[in-house]
Amino acid sequence: MDEEVIKLMKKLALLNAVKHKGKANPGAIVGGVLGTFPDLKSNMKEVMPKINELVNEINSLDVDVQEKQLLDIDPEALEKKHEERDIFGFLNIKEGEQIITAFPPGPEKYPHIGHAKALLLNYELAKRHGGKFILRFEDTNPELVKAEFYDIMLENFKWLNVSWDELVYASDYMDLYYKHCRALLETEKAYYCTCSSEEIKKGRETGVACKCRTRSTKENLALWEAMQLQEPGIAVIRLKIDLQHKNSTMRDPIIFRIIDTPHARLGTKYKVWPNYDFQNSIMDGYLKVTHRLRSKEFEMRNELQRYIQKLLGYKETNIYEFARFNLKGVEASGRIIREKVNSGELIGWDDPSLTTLVALRRRGFQPEAIKEFVLKTGITKNESVLTWDDLIVYNRRLLDDESDRYFFVAEPTQIKIEGAPKKEFDLNLHPTKRKGGRHFSSMEEFFVSKKDYSEMEEGAYYRLIECLNFRFLGGSVFEYIDESVKTYKEKGSAMMHYIPKATEHFNASIMMPDKSIVEGIVESGVKNLEVGDVIQFERMGFCRLDNKEKLRFWFTH
Repeated sequence: MDEEVIKLMKKLALLNAVKHKGKANPGAIVGGVLGTFPDLKSNMKEVMPKINELVNEINSLDVDVQEKQLLDIDPEALEKKHEERDIFGFLNIKEGEQIITAFPPGPEKYPHIGHAKALLLNYELAKRHGGKFILRFEDTNPELVKAEFYDIMLENFKWLNVSWDELVYASDYMDLYYKHCRALLETEKAYYCTCSSEEIKKGRETGVACKCRTRSTKENLALWEAMQLQEPGIAVIRLKIDLQHKNSTMRDPIIFRIIDTPHARLGTKYKVWPNYDFQNSIMDGYLKVTHRLRSKEFEMRNELQRYIQKLLGYKETNIYEFARFNLKGVEASGRIIREKVNSGELIGWDDPSLTTLVALRRRGFQPEAIKEFVLKTGITKNESVLTWDDLIVYNRRLLDDESDRYFFVAEPTQIKIEGAPKKEFDLNLHPTKRKGGRHFSSMEEFFVSKKDYSEMEEGAYYRLIECLNFRFLGGSVFEYIDESVKTYKEKGSAMMHYIPKATEHFNASIMMPDKSIVEGIVESGVKNLEVGDVIQFERMGFCRLDNKEKLRFWFTH
């Protein structure tokens, strides 16, 4: 392999190790290598073993030795490491400036990783500046709001370790919206409109005012007072701005409409409801929100919302939009997800193929990993398509450091190793943090996976992890060799995980991201786990216990 490639691998591995208390993660190095040498994507069979070899070598060193080697490669590396980039630096917030941020979700569906980004950015901005963070439910469209999603969202946001200083429901401020609407009608800044939706659309497209725009103040107020008695579609309230404005959202937008659907919290108390822009602008102004970060699909609404705040005498909120990120191959549309759940194509909103927070949680993703992931994607207007691997890098680092290790033998196949001695031995729950804890008794019979069994070659040497070496003689004949690691290094073809037949074990299953089920057996120690625990099945991956009684796991990654 080219020396420049190896040098980069070593530098990235050392940087990662120094950053994470001496333990580099191979997955964190791959992206940097392929970013510099994209042609290597076709040669991953050579790249990954070399990265793993370097990482194992570097992780065996003390941190001070790692730092010295890193400085030999890049004398400025440690200076760069200590420069923590402030992702909020572009806001130019002055020391001591009062900061109030808000995150306003609509309780209409299960929150996903996109919600997590907006939530965490606003929460983190307030937290870093000793400010106030408001969680505000935007629930003034009874047709969309569902009662169950209030609690679902609160539970999910708490799971992300977000604590709000104030919880607000926009639907509790109807009197405030009505007060402002009346004031706008009195000053001829708004009008009562009975045109059809088609007529309104045409007028906005052509820039031609409708007959309703010239109603008198007295008539507008009288009609407003009676609006609560009207049927949906009969009338709306529109702002009087400019029907030829270059920004189409400014062309006499609707600010109130009639909705007959009972509200999830307020029932049938109101029929006249503010639209999103009007309600959102007032809430930000009334609650004195100073900064808000949101995804850029709202960018066209910005000018209108600033106009409404100025019109009503509120201080304008500093709003900044960022690009949404999309995970490649993951369905993001709530409507499509709902259809697929109803048809049975998805098992639910927590289907392992989704990035809803309930799905990520059930798969075993850690809230800290999600936070680090969304913050590291930054605040940019440039669209980006990410992959599961981009998220997995952050989660693997946390799980690798904390998760206990066990054996899961998929599709177990029994072998008898002639001459294998009777043994009592212990394996570690964790390679560095929890020594011992996994007791095994073995004789000549072991269970190995069907895959490992089918790939054995006649005459080759194999090793059962931290147990013994054996040779496959063909047919169903296996010969004990010894227990020496040296023997395996000199002659071995592969290592295998296993479960001795003489050791207590249980049936278990793992649901994979594609919803296929892998059946197998596990060592008895998994009976001590609790639902929600994430462990590592060696040579397979991380898994989360989903059902303790049936020992059913979900594959994390």
